[in-house]
Amino acid sequence: MIAGMGVVPLMDVLAKILAGHIPALEVSFSRFFFQALITVAIALVWARSLATLRPQRWGVNLLRGALLSGATLSFFTALKVMPLADAIAIFFVEPMILTALSAIFLKEHVGPRRWAAVAVGLLGAMLIIRPSFAAFGVSALLPLVTATLFALYLLITRKLAGEDSLLSMQFTTALGGCLTLGVILLAAWATGIGGFVPVVPGSIDVLMMVGIGLISFISHGFIVRAFALAPASVLAPFNYLEIVSATLFGYLIFGDFPDLPTWGGIALIVASGLYIAHRERLRAST
Repeated sequence: MIAGMGVVPLMDVLAKILAGHIPALEVSFSRFFFQALITVAIALVWARSLATLRPQRWGVNLLRGALLSGATLSFFTALKVMPLADAIAIFFVEPMILTALSAIFLKEHVGPRRWAAVAVGLLGAMLIIRPSFAAFGVSALLPLVTATLFALYLLITRKLAGEDSLLSMQFTTALGGCLTLGVILLAAWATGIGGFVPVVPGSIDVLMMVGIGLISFISHGFIVRAFALAPASVLAPFNYLEIVSATLFGYLIFGDFPDLPTWGGIALIVASGLYIAHRERLRAST
């Protein structure tokens, strides 16, 4: 889990660099395109058959990919203007959103303490968003969109737990993302919508796009393996190591460092997330 959380921000770093001159839509598509190619290659080498990529239910698995592609697009768009650590910190309200969605759609019982933790986490996000909104406009809300779409993605993943192999989940997620973003990419190219029209990337850009797909594949594998070895409640605290690594990369590469209100918001988000994980662990043990 520590390895996964250390690797994920590298993908965001590459996306932020590329977003300076390549549309976020094109960068997002490249993530899923190269992830799909890598998955197919590994299936052919390891399993010597593409049959291992076939899921039991195509529709819901492709929906997972569509949701994750929307989350990726909104986050990469935010990274074009926002500091890396700020965007990732806002995204980490995802456990609070997942708690709320689980109560609504899965009818899971959420007690007043966890609802209070959800409120505290959202308050922390507002502490970060408020100054960011003044500086970056509506883009400051995009990590919230990312968190919501990712929570929906995890909600479906919970329902599908144990149905398919790791390679199948990797492939169908990547394929769903390719189909969703591919349609939007073609529409942008045909209509000439500003900011979304694809451009021809340079050779270095292509290498970075391949890197994004590879990092996506590797980090997904690390995280899935971690969840196979330990309960989610045990692993939850390690998720927040991503904020640490993102802050480090943001400072070393882009010269960004969170201010005091942002650190206050991060503290509230992390505290509420850890408390929700604690309550989940207590609920699971009873």
